[in-house]
Order: sequence, then C-alpha cells, then structure tokens
Amino acid sequence: MNNSLLFRLDWLSLLTYIALVSFGIINIYSTTFSDSALNIWNPASISGKQFWIFGACLIAMPFILYIKSNFFEHFSYIFYGLSILSLIGLFIFGQTISGATSWYSIGGFSLQPAEFTKITTALVVAEFLSGIQRDIRKRNDLIIALLFILIPVVLIILQPDAGSALVFFGLFFVFIREGLDMRWLFFSLGLIVVFIATLIFKPLIVSIGIALVTLIVFGSLKKSNVKLNPFLYTLGVCIVFSYSVDFIFNSVFEQRHRDRFNIILGLESDTRGIGYNINQSKIAIGSGGFSGKGYLNGTQTKGDFVPEQHTDYIFSTVGEEWGFLGSSFIILLFTLLIFRIIYRAEKQSSAFRRMFSYAFASILFVHFFVNIGMTLGLVPTVGIPLPFISYGGSSLMAFSLMLFIYLNFDCNRLS
Repeated sequence: MNNSLLFRLDWLSLLTYIALVSFGIINIYSTTFSDSALNIWNPASISGKQFWIFGACLIAMPFILYIKSNFFEHFSYIFYGLSILSLIGLFIFGQTISGATSWYSIGGFSLQPAEFTKITTALVVAEFLSGIQRDIRKRNDLIIALLFILIPVVLIILQPDAGSALVFFGLFFVFIREGLDMRWLFFSLGLIVVFIATLIFKPLIVSIGIALVTLIVFGSLKKSNVKLNPFLYTLGVCIVFSYSVDFIFNSVFEQRHRDRFNIILGLESDTRGIGYNINQSKIAIGSGGFSGKGYLNGTQTKGDFVPEQHTDYIFSTVGEEWGFLGSSFIILLFTLLIFRIIYRAEKQSSAFRRMFSYAFASILFVHFFVNIGMTLGLVPTVGIPLPFISYGGSSLMAFSLMLFIYLNFDCNRLS
C-alpha cells in the first residue's frame, strides 16, 4: 500500500477486526482441544481452517482497497443479480446440511451464498436509493427498495433458513437514516409485539387489546386534530396479522424454531431435548464467573456439553473461560466497531458509500445482538453466527469482504 492509503486507512476498525478474528480462532481451538489435538494453525483442524481463511482474507485486502470505489457502485446490480441466481441454483445443486439446503459443495469446501447476498443486497439498495430524485419517503421508491430485500429473503426462507433471512431486515435502519418516517419503525416493532403476544394468547384477545390501545391513543391525541383513518388502517393490519401468526409460525418456521420460541416464551420446558443447547450454554457462561476458568480449562467446553459450540454458541466458550471480563471485552469491541462505522459513515461525501456503511453496521449489529441473545437464552436459536468469531468460512469471508469494502469507501470518503 502506498503512504497516502496507509494514512487514510481506518486503522481502528481494521485493528478491531484483527483482534476479533484472532480471539475467535483461539476460542475455536479451545472448543476442540484435547491431549491429542492438532496445533492451532494446522489446516486439518477447524481452528487451522479458520486461521488460513483469515490469512487469505488479509492477502486479498490490499487488492480490494485499491479498487476504485465507484466500481462497486457501477456493478452493484450485476453483483445482486448473480447472488440471486446463486440462491436459486441451490434448489438444483445445493447441499443439505442440518435440514437446510443452503450450501454449495465445491471440492472439500462448502460455500453459503446467503452470506455474500447480504453484501450485494446492501450494495444494490445503496445504489438505488442514492440515485437522482430517489427518495425513501416516496411510496414507489420504498416499495422497490423493499423488493430488493424481500427477493433474497423469500429465497432463503424456502431453503429453509429463517435465521439468515432475518438479518436482511437490519437494512431497515438504512431507510430510517435516509429519512423514512420513524412511525414505520414503531409500526414494525409493534408487529413483532403482536406476533409474540399472539403466540402467548389467542388472536381474539390480542385483537381486543390492540383495539383498546388504538382507542386510548387516538383519544389522547384527539385534541391535536389527528385523522382517524391512519389509526383504522393500523388497527386493521395488526388484527389481520394477528390472525395470520398461526399460519406463519407453523408454515414458515421449522419445528426446531417453533420449539425454541415456545421455550423462550415459557410455553414449554425441555432442558434435555430442544432446550438442551440453551440450558447448557447458560450453565457454561454462568460458571465462568467474573474472570473465567482460564483458557483451555472450561469444563463445559471440554466435556462437549454445548453442541455447535465452535459455531453459533462460541460466546458460551468466551463466557466460561474468560468470564465476565472477557465477555465484556468482546461486547465492547463490537460496540466500538459498529459505532465507528456509523461515525465514519456520516463523514462520507457520497450517499451511496454512506448507505452501504450504514447497511454494514446494521447487519453486523443484528448478527451480534441475536447471536449473544441466543447464547444467553434471551432470543430463540435461529442459527446466526457471531461475526469474525464463530467458525465458518463463508461467514468470515463475507464479513471480511464487507469490512474491506467499507474501508475502501472510508479511504475515499472525501472524493
């Protein structure tokens, strides 16, 4: 890299990325450690595979940084189209793992196109909304932007992989930043509340509750001369959605996802069956105490009590072996990186680059929030990895690529 690029590079974000991936590799090694274990960088071990993929990403980084930033803007629609084709191709050539046809098997390597589709969707949404006379507050522009998101979401749900599909809705924060009325955010959060309430109570009870809340809110605002129609539309949508929850829950979600929702909501208790993962994860994290049991000394980790501990439940290893201090350190690094991206995004002279940076921060936040929530038993297990830390070649490559594109844009933020 030339001196000019080195000077303009966001070193804080890059060093945070290196710290997270490095910490992830040593924790992945811990989950598979035994007296006969291979060394941490041996490519025959899962920690070794992650190590060498990380090395390949670092080698690729300078090439991505040197690409002209408008390259990603000009080719965003082509990248998006190719990623959609890759999702469609899974129904013909895909490999089924854990009940989901989400992978291509290439030699001895598995590739998950949904991870890379997050990048292309972020690019195409940013490109579309940054166009001349585009405005997210216009109905047609909003619908088209939503369609760019919903197309991959539907294809991923059909695999079925509800967890990966969920992440795409993080792009909604980009809409809010670009001027979408905040009432849409509250409306979306309201639908989530309606969904959860309907799972606990009957649709009729929820509908009555919605009607009472609507009546109270409208009554309190009546002196402000607010119109009745928006309240009636919202009431109608919420009631229809409430009666649709049963169909969505039983037709879209897999049985394992339904069981985990029921456990989280307290509708079922099964610490030996479907709730085993969450229960063992909480035991592991709780047993770590303030400073942890020490690296390679986690009894829950060594005993393989937590299934998939090197992937979705990697944070339970952090909690057990590094304790509250180590867990807080990881949360602090993610928080620092997310806020750093947002802070630098606001300094962008290009709307396209700003929107992509916000999309990256949003996707990163959803992964971070949901994954840690899963390990703590606060949200249902939906198979979302912890970025940079969980084992997974596709995830590491996709998030590394997203970070490198962000770094490229940040280096050229004033151009």
